[in-house]
Amino acid sequence: MPTYPQPSLLGRLAIVFSAALLVTACVPDLRQEVLREPETPVPASFGAATDAADTEPDSAASSVPTANVQWREFFKDPKLAALIETALDGNQELNIRVQEIVVAQNEIMARTGEYLPKVDVGVGTGVEKVGLITSQGASDEANGVPEVLRNYRLGFSASWEVDVWKRLRNSARAATFEYLASVEGRNFMVTRVVAEIANTYYELMALDRQLEVLRQNIGLQQDALEIVRLEKQAAVVTELAVQRFEAEVLKNRSRQFDLEQRIVETQNRLNFLVGRYPGPIPRDGQGLGDPMPALVRTGVPSELLGNRPDVKQAELQLAAAKLDVQVARARFYPSLSIEAGVGYESYQADELLSTPDSVFYGLAGGIVAPLVNRRAIKAEYFSKGAEQLKAVLQFEQTLLMAFTEVANQLSMIDNLQKSYDLQAQQVSVLGQAIEVSNTLFRSARADYMEVLLTRRDSLDAQMELIDTQLAQKRAMVNVYQALGGGWQ
Repeated sequence: MPTYPQPSLLGRLAIVFSAALLVTACVPDLRQEVLREPETPVPASFGAATDAADTEPDSAASSVPTANVQWREFFKDPKLAALIETALDGNQELNIRVQEIVVAQNEIMARTGEYLPKVDVGVGTGVEKVGLITSQGASDEANGVPEVLRNYRLGFSASWEVDVWKRLRNSARAATFEYLASVEGRNFMVTRVVAEIANTYYELMALDRQLEVLRQNIGLQQDALEIVRLEKQAAVVTELAVQRFEAEVLKNRSRQFDLEQRIVETQNRLNFLVGRYPGPIPRDGQGLGDPMPALVRTGVPSELLGNRPDVKQAELQLAAAKLDVQVARARFYPSLSIEAGVGYESYQADELLSTPDSVFYGLAGGIVAPLVNRRAIKAEYFSKGAEQLKAVLQFEQTLLMAFTEVANQLSMIDNLQKSYDLQAQQVSVLGQAIEVSNTLFRSARADYMEVLLTRRDSLDAQMELIDTQLAQKRAMVNVYQALGGGWQ
């Protein structure tokens, strides 16, 4: 019978490794749309709302894009700046995000440790008794080995999965991207907190201004009520006119308490954002008159990719999702592991450290590949592919939303300014109309309803003008946030 040469140890390993590759070669393909890159091109401009830098002269200060202006420079009111400063330390949502960052950072350490060799040290003891009628028992008795055999062991053991397919390293890189995404998530939360505090602060000042206007109007209406009562005594008007003026005073006095309640709730909402219990909020007594940047420098829309933390967060999450797909794909391939051990072992405690008699060592390597039940691996692989496509769509959605928010707020700033100019004219005209109506009423050329309605229209117009001022402030704050400002 002919004899054939036996392969060497390396040859045998190569054969085993090749067989494992053949077994795992059939990796299912993901759908083409799962593997596509996100569509990042954005329009060249924000539409009709163009950058103010195109129409205003340049200066060292005005040439800085609005998104790069620090919030301390954007918000000039020192009381508002103090609230924001306190919130950045005490806001609960921000503190929660900080802990999420810590968790993500620890995940990097955990995954990095997976592709490094694991070395353990151990000390152990045990006892064993085998039957005398067994081959081992008969051999032990013949050689004088005690019937009850103790075992003492001291040594090191090591194991290492050789990261041939970069599965473990890609997993650690994915954790790094998730960590960076959590940092950007906190930055985005900072922009939201800064904008919400500013908007709530301006709302509080608008309510103060409306309450002041309402009280002034109540005082004027009280004076008008007294005049109407005198006119009734002179038989110029009837009791109906007195009752209508009195009802108007009562309505506005009731409206005053509604404003006072809204002021309390707004103060409490500000305190909650700051991270403290309810209390009075110091604010500028001049209302909405504090200065804000007159120009908005948007820059080019593509800069949203670098300025908006939520866009950068979505981009980093997409990078992590891509690596997760590679990690899941690598699970189809064989894994190579190496195990080793060295130390002392003896059945006599006093001979445990006898060298070299009690020394043991061992070295082994193995290749393991999935063969029969690969459904779980396939399921995870397809799930990671779907998550990657989800991350692509979320990135595109975030970028689209960012562009839309900027375009909306820029348009709002322009339209609110036009509306404010007209409303200011309306307030001025109605102020003159009140004087005319009073004069005509005294000369019996206008009835009391014309006086009453003119005062009511004037009050409503003043309230709407304050609301428009508030909307202007909010639009400036919101465009600052939409451009990616507030977190630097």
